[in-house]
Amino acid sequence: MSGCRKRCKRELLKFAQYLLRLITGSLHPDSVEDEMETATARHRPETLELLEAQSKFTKKELQILYRGFKNECPSGIVNEETFKEIYSQFFPQGDSTTYAHFLFNAFDTDHNGCVSFEDFVMGLSILLRGTVQEKLNWAFNLYDINKDGYITKEEMLDIMKAIYDMMGKCTYPVVKEDAPRQHVETFFQKMDKNKDGVVTMDEFIESCQKDENIMQSMQLFENVI
Repeated sequence: MSGCRKRCKRELLKFAQYLLRLITGSLHPDSVEDEMETATARHRPETLELLEAQSKFTKKELQILYRGFKNECPSGIVNEETFKEIYSQFFPQGDSTTYAHFLFNAFDTDHNGCVSFEDFVMGLSILLRGTVQEKLNWAFNLYDINKDGYITKEEMLDIMKAIYDMMGKCTYPVVKEDAPRQHVETFFQKMDKNKDGVVTMDEFIESCQKDENIMQSMQLFENVI
């Protein structure tokens, strides 16, 4: 691993810690000011001002996130391999490789094989502070693996298997091997209203909005950070 990639990995872990502290409200105002002061020398004001206008983060938050994402690694780019390495540290009890791949593709909106700070901020803005519609659109994009505008049963099963693999079999001691397929069969039938074998965005959103558990998860981080 190159020195830059090692630094990127370290700073991304710091970024995750910043995000967690922001979410839990444990980031002290003084530390925000300290981080902002340090980050000011590194950030590009015109870029952050544009991101402030486009996202739902404040300038102070963007400066903190920027430093955690890009400090000591001027490229400011995260490739898929680094993304997988970071995720493996969050889920050491399972295999997060496949899910990290799918999540990376969802953040990589221009499909150029890397996630920039701008890509990451816009994704986080939707996931943490977006409307229910925006979050569901983002989730649909995650499940639509080949980006053709439809979710197939196979795509949904691939995502579900990846989630089970990531959480680790030890987390599900009573879950059978075919549990992901059974879950998908049930949920896909509810979503595929016209029974044509694919789920459109409208079908996906309508079904999710009628599912109380999904709606509660969508609202989990609203107005928290």
